[in-house]
Amino acid sequence: MSAAPAPAPFGPHFGFGLYVHWPYCARICPYCDFNVFAAKDRDSGPLVGAIAADIRAHRPRMPGHGALDSVYFGGGTPALLRPDEFGTILLSAAETFGIKRGAEITLEANPNDVLRADLIGLQRAGVTRLSIGVQSLRDASLAFLGRDHDAASAALAVSRALKVFPSVSIDLIYARPGQTPASWEMELKDALALGAPHLSLYELTFEAKTPFGLAARRGDIVPMGDDAQADLYELTQDVTQAAGMPAYEVSNHAASPAHQSRHNLIYWRGGDWIGVGPGAHGRISVGGGRYASEAERRPEAYMANVQALQNGWGGAARLEPLEIARELLAMGLRAGEGIDLRRIEAVAGAPVARDKIDVFIDKGWAGISGAELRLTPAGRLLADAITAALSP
Repeated sequence: MSAAPAPAPFGPHFGFGLYVHWPYCARICPYCDFNVFAAKDRDSGPLVGAIAADIRAHRPRMPGHGALDSVYFGGGTPALLRPDEFGTILLSAAETFGIKRGAEITLEANPNDVLRADLIGLQRAGVTRLSIGVQSLRDASLAFLGRDHDAASAALAVSRALKVFPSVSIDLIYARPGQTPASWEMELKDALALGAPHLSLYELTFEAKTPFGLAARRGDIVPMGDDAQADLYELTQDVTQAAGMPAYEVSNHAASPAHQSRHNLIYWRGGDWIGVGPGAHGRISVGGGRYASEAERRPEAYMANVQALQNGWGGAARLEPLEIARELLAMGLRAGEGIDLRRIEAVAGAPVARDKIDVFIDKGWAGISGAELRLTPAGRLLADAITAALSP
């Protein structure tokens, strides 16, 4: 009897998710480089309907995909939607693909959204997890970041969310101009004391086309230097590790595996996800190939595409084997669990440079067990450079 064929190095057996991008925000933050638009007084109904139709239109292209492991509502500010509108989108997903029992269904929300939302209604609609954009617990920093909440309301929002949802994540932005190690350590400990079992901790970036990026180019804002950022990153690892919230990915920390973001693990493991909503990206594996989709960015163009073509992106680019291999390596090395190099080599058709790995191990940046390569906390600080050095 012949042996069963090895599973493909990528695809839905590494997880299958749905990402829903809601592009509207009540206020657009000066550091934000996402595909967002001012909410104003818009009727959300047509876009909700288009997203639901877009989900249904994916089914014929993906006949072998089973039920969804996760759904993630991101943006933008998806918490601007009503519970019944979430229900419409989730019903479309359930009827089209199925949603597994116990699936993770995450909603991104700002603190003020949490304070005024019908959290029980959201839970009944199917949401199981909140990701709250706290960003800072210092009022002066929140004003600098263009946020519309203060530290007290952020803390109250986390407390309120934890009473309804067992899994709550909070986002914080650090490496802000002028931030000292002592001030960040105190703020991070204040955040840990809020009791959320998941933290996403991001260094402030200055993307070229954002107001912050333009201000940095003019010299109105001076970004923190690389060495100072690295010091804060290392401090972050020490503080969270001591608090029982170790990093399981470069920027993400969880109190236990049960609170790790199952949706984001799909990205890092090389699974499949459908991207719906204006500007959403997806990765779909069909017939041995892997495809990258990107929806129309402007809401009006997205809705017109759904109506005319029955989906929001119209077509998808088939990725070349080297593109797939490099993406798997880059994403896999971000996660603490690492990546099986045999998957990279199977896709690329060429071996990974093992001599370079030995150098990284000697420097204390990586470890390897069999074919499983993972970065150490020190190595994750250099994840991009290590990925570039190892890429086939």
